[in-house]
Amino acid sequence: MKEYDIKITEVLEKTVQVQAESREEAEAIASENWSNSMYDMDSAEDYADVSFQAGEERDISPPELMDVLLVKPGEYPKPVQIGTELEDLQEAVGGYIQCVYPYEEPVGIICNEEGKLNGAVLNRALYGEDGGLQDIIAGDFLVVGLTEESFGSLTDEQMKRFEAKFHQPETFVKMGKSIMVLPIPEDQVKRTMAKRMSREGPGREESPKGDHKVIRFPAGREM
Repeated sequence: MKEYDIKITEVLEKTVQVQAESREEAEAIASENWSNSMYDMDSAEDYADVSFQAGEERDISPPELMDVLLVKPGEYPKPVQIGTELEDLQEAVGGYIQCVYPYEEPVGIICNEEGKLNGAVLNRALYGEDGGLQDIIAGDFLVVGLTEESFGSLTDEQMKRFEAKFHQPETFVKMGKSIMVLPIPEDQVKRTMAKRMSREGPGREESPKGDHKVIRFPAGREM
């Protein structure tokens, strides 16, 4: 839905009789009489023309939202509704986005492309079909559905399944050439989430919407 400013121009026309010595004098007399409101120009017979001109358009359509899973380091995953624009995704992961496709089904993971380079906190491990460690995601990430053209909502079944897959927050310990993945104790997870909620600033707005939270992120950087 779009909104427009419409300029309406009405043209009025009226013929009056003026006695004068010349055309110029007649026009001057008519002009003075009109300035003194001596001519009534309100009747329907006085309307000669009307035009309508649309100005600049403004998009007032509500933003498109998708239901996805937000996973933060040291916290339990939570279903959220987020905008589909690039700026929304960038703000959600804190920078340039990268999407990886570790699953055969139409589900992707959107993360910060430079998370590891920027020293973001390691978040969750990704495992192969054999259970071996394949990669570790650094920083916040989103689990999203995939459409034919872009990203979309997860189904209710996918939301529950991936919440269970990433439910346990993890910490990582380097042991020689290998990395050990350890679960974070529940009491530590609760403290982490409580601290985040206490320092949550006005930079973004969260409002309840059913069982989900609607998160409206401000505009981010260009990709």
